[in-house]
Amino acid sequence: MKRRHLLCTVGAGTLLAAARGANANAAAAAAFRDALDLPATPSPLAPRGLVTGLARAGARLVAVGQRGHILWSDDQGGSWRQAEVPVSSDLVAVCFPDERHGWAVGHDGVILHSADGGQRWQRQWDGRRLGGRGAENPLLDVAFRDARQGLAVGAFGSLLRTDDGGRSWVSAPELVDNPKGLHLYALRQVGSDWYIAGEQGLLLRRDGQRLDQGFVPLAQPYPGTLFGVVGSARVLLAHGLRGSLLRSTDAGRSWQTVPTGLGVGLTGSAVNGRGDIAIVSQAGHVLLSRDDGASFAMLKTERAAPAAAVAFAGDAHLVLAGPRGLSRLPL
Repeated sequence: MKRRHLLCTVGAGTLLAAARGANANAAAAAAFRDALDLPATPSPLAPRGLVTGLARAGARLVAVGQRGHILWSDDQGGSWRQAEVPVSSDLVAVCFPDERHGWAVGHDGVILHSADGGQRWQRQWDGRRLGGRGAENPLLDVAFRDARQGLAVGAFGSLLRTDDGGRSWVSAPELVDNPKGLHLYALRQVGSDWYIAGEQGLLLRRDGQRLDQGFVPLAQPYPGTLFGVVGSARVLLAHGLRGSLLRSTDAGRSWQTVPTGLGVGLTGSAVNGRGDIAIVSQAGHVLLSRDDGASFAMLKTERAAPAAAVAFAGDAHLVLAGPRGLSRLPL
């Protein structure tokens, strides 16, 4: 009897524990909200959190980062205000073809749009529309020619395009000559052409004005990953791992290596209206060129911090973004 009583007691305890576990799991499931359905939480610490993308919206600066945080500044990065964002997915990149219309992309395949210079945002697309593996793939960069025509690129060779300002997006990975499905890290319009940079030295160009035309590979001397493309009507630069920096003055038909003296990844870049070019590294280096990228000088920083993006803030400062938030650096 004692053994039977013990077994019954143990069995009842096991059932009770299982029931409690099931209830806890059900409560957790009920409490869970997908980041795509959860608006970004306002936080005074947002400018000090992880920020990965920067863009100019006319005279305004707009920054994007973790948990759906989007910030904007009207005083050249001296102070920041947080935008209204309908998702809490991590955001990676942002662009504004004019002072009002902007797009941001990031994890969960999300694409957001703003029509008021970055103060309020609406969701236009997310990875759930692709289903399966596509639902998990992040978008890593976005660029628009104007307020209607744009492209977004991301992991495993994903590419989306729109001709109507994002009211509709079309998945079009076939536009990229990328048989290995390599990650596409950067997308830029430089001069009249569009360029994509990615893994294993992948660098592509699209000629012409129509966004439904394909991108073709460019031969270049560096076989490692490229993180960015920057330039002007006069010059094209591509940068990536191990301080690698390539320069072309003929739209990518030929390349020269620009010495940087660095062995770390060059992660972000920007160009201003005068053609000055800034490039930042994952270790906090800041490089500046005033001769169309032929040479770069290292700027002094009081506290070097890893950087993911950079933007010119007027004629006197750069704004840097990274894991430690936003900061300004005098030129």
